Amino acid sequence: MTTISRFSKKHLSFIALLAFSSATSVTAYADQLSDIKQAGVIRIATFDSNPPFGSVDEKTHEIVGYDVDFAQAIAKKLGVKLQLVATNPANRIPLLQSGKADVIIADITITPERAKVIDFSTPYFITGQQFLVPATSPDKLDGYATARIGAVKGTTGEQELHHRFPQSRVLSYDDIPLALSALRNGNVQAITQDSTILAGLLDGAPDKAKYKVLPELLSKEEIGIGVKKDQPALLNAINDELLSLEKSGEAVKIYNAWFGPQTKSPQPRLFTIKAAK
Repeated sequence: MTTISRFSKKHLSFIALLAFSSATSVTAYADQLSDIKQAGVIRIATFDSNPPFGSVDEKTHEIVGYDVDFAQAIAKKLGVKLQLVATNPANRIPLLQSGKADVIIADITITPERAKVIDFSTPYFITGQQFLVPATSPDKLDGYATARIGAVKGTTGEQELHHRFPQSRVLSYDDIPLALSALRNGNVQAITQDSTILAGLLDGAPDKAKYKVLPELLSKEEIGIGVKKDQPALLNAINDELLSLEKSGEAVKIYNAWFGPQTKSPQPRLFTIKAAK
């Protein structure tokens, strides 16, 4: 009887410890949103050389762009100051995982591989990968099956090239301006990136008449906001704000400011921000 009683007490203590540990873990997972509010600042990783999503304004020397406007809206919703952390495609997820950024808003495509290491919001932008090539080059993607093709390091475009054109030679660059330089120098015969980024890149180029964007899409890209795994409170707050911006019409205003008819990167808005199914 005594042995059973001791075992029961130990067993109950063990169960209590497990319950406490589980509760502590859940609390820890949900802490980032409260930590951000307590600190009074949210650190958001965004591009500083990928217009129109994020680039340095020549006059103000501040980072501006489509992604920056969403970052500002989320910071305002949370009632905290915004601190932008400049990043490039290859460094986005490491910044988040190392704790140097709380959130990624940097034209990051939602993929199954990335979803294993970070969580994504509902898509706030949908686009597709296209090719930028010399004006005299072939008009069909299949014409580049064995070509030298430039891509930005760490992007889905880089990954898709290896899958779609295994016989091509893929050269990776830190950012899209470097890839464009490689195209100008003849080091590559084509470069790939989101259609909207290519449109902005080409519009700002003094030699834009020498190049063209192929109409065929290499892939469809759904762009989301990235947060650390197991941060449901923060992710829900971001999703709520995205849906609110869509409902109020503010999301359309942000889009038109960077992709509307009067901008350097005119693109029709063929999507709406919707709740995840």
